[in-house]
Amino acid sequence: MSPIRSFEPVSSVDARVLILGSMPGRRSLEQNQYYAHPSNVFWKIMGELVGAYPGMPYQERLAILRTAGIALWDVLDSCVRETSMDSDIRQESANDFSSFFARHPHITQVFFNGSKAEQCFRKFVQDKQTLPPLKLQRLPSTSPAHAGLPYADKLQAWRAVMSDLPKDPKRKNA
Repeated sequence: MSPIRSFEPVSSVDARVLILGSMPGRRSLEQNQYYAHPSNVFWKIMGELVGAYPGMPYQERLAILRTAGIALWDVLDSCVRETSMDSDIRQESANDFSSFFARHPHITQVFFNGSKAEQCFRKFVQDKQTLPPLKLQRLPSTSPAHAGLPYADKLQAWRAVMSDLPKDPKRKNA
């Protein structure tokens, strides 16, 4: 089986927070879009938090994230995975976070979209790459594979993303 590759980061130079997934799933890879599976609630949550609603064109949603100070990426650069399940990930290699953080000096907070992203970061990045001081926080996965937590509880947990973002009248504040 051939390795799959992650996407380029979505970011602006003035980003304040970074949201990390593990690796895009099959639907996301097919559509070349972060969180493309219709049952993944990432964009529904981003709609509630910053106005990047799932029904909007993809590029518009990304622009809203950038304007809000949110960067988006995956921990892994490549891996082998037969399905979209995080538990199937193997032969991992991490993205270059040393270079990323050098280009994004205002990011102080990293949020993990689920436990696999956090585990991969701690295993392949933390203490292995040169990183600035960061606050790290795992959030409940937005994946449809993690449907046991009610949406309202996920949304409440994800509100933590807003804590390090400047209040801006141009965007919706949660």
